[in-house]
Amino acid sequence: MNRVAAAPPRASLAGRTVAAVAAVGRMDGLMLVAVAALGVIGTMLVWSSTRTWAAGSTGLVKKHILNLVIGAVLAGTAAMLDHRTLRTFAPLVYGVTLIGLLLVITPLGSTVNGAHSWIMLGGGFAFQPSEFAKLGLVLMLAMLLAQPARGTDRPRSFDVVIALVVAVFTMGLVMLQPDLGTTMVIGVITAGAIVVAGARKRWIGGLTLVVVGAGVAVWFLDILEPYQIARFTAFLNPASDPRGVGYNSTQSLIAIGSGEVFGKGLFGGGQTTGRFVPEQHTDFIFTVAGEEFGFLGSVTVVALLGVILLRGVRIARECEDRFGTLAAGSIVCWLAFQSFVNIGMTVGIMPITGLPLPFVSYGGTATFANMIAFGILQAIHMRRQSF
Repeated sequence: MNRVAAAPPRASLAGRTVAAVAAVGRMDGLMLVAVAALGVIGTMLVWSSTRTWAAGSTGLVKKHILNLVIGAVLAGTAAMLDHRTLRTFAPLVYGVTLIGLLLVITPLGSTVNGAHSWIMLGGGFAFQPSEFAKLGLVLMLAMLLAQPARGTDRPRSFDVVIALVVAVFTMGLVMLQPDLGTTMVIGVITAGAIVVAGARKRWIGGLTLVVVGAGVAVWFLDILEPYQIARFTAFLNPASDPRGVGYNSTQSLIAIGSGEVFGKGLFGGGQTTGRFVPEQHTDFIFTVAGEEFGFLGSVTVVALLGVILLRGVRIARECEDRFGTLAAGSIVCWLAFQSFVNIGMTVGIMPITGLPLPFVSYGGTATFANMIAFGILQAIHMRRQSF
């Protein structure tokens, strides 16, 4: 008589809860606290910078909190996945992000702040595929460069070439929007992956020359849009036209400087309340921190970002799997460069680009991408040892 094998018993709710708590216990707690603290600070800054004009005085704050909650779910989901499984699905993830970039340049795409980078979903929601393209590229480059040449710990030259082709294709689609800031981030992700992979010095030197040459070509061949050229002009000499191209830089410096050491207090910033600084809840949110929380508050934000980056570097160094090391290293390069550019443009040491401050700025797609990247770092941390 044939017997039907009994299905394995499903884990009880209590068992699943215990497993989830145990998984959280294996996470990098310091990084988790830093991300949570930046989320709280960002919520306060978004509230302060939008309360005088957003619908119902808390309209964007509620949406920002919703984005953080969704982002936390996405981060938790990513953390529960084995990062080595992600290696198998890297081409699929990358392909989906490319489809998103292609859809942007069709009639489905919309222009916001001079960049044709968005797909409007209705109901006040929008989607920016280039943010997820960073994630797709991180996984794809890590997969391509993870296999070393026989007898060495360096990637094969063929794999480096394929990685560069993948990166250039992605950068080309982003430049069609045009989104110079995201293009720069993608370039840094690519360079970081190649360096972390241990590519030969000739590759690194050659890439440096190519980047310099590409920058010169972009400038002299009039590839940049007029508003992008104006941003570089304002960076070189913001005082030349303080009410024109130098307005953003000038007002940003005024806001941060007026906060002095201890700041004017939450909701107490005149520059913030008067909306003298444009996009102060997204790209220029660090000016709100500088004015209302002062030098000490600004340093706290920088320190929390530093904790995330340092823990990310440690995760990359401790991981025994090359794919995990490359993915973690690329994510750290992405977050470090984007944070530096965002803060740098508010204090006048970098040209203005449309890059939000990770884990702090308002924004749905950017928040989701950053939180998934954070979740991947946690996944690598929890499985950093092969056995």
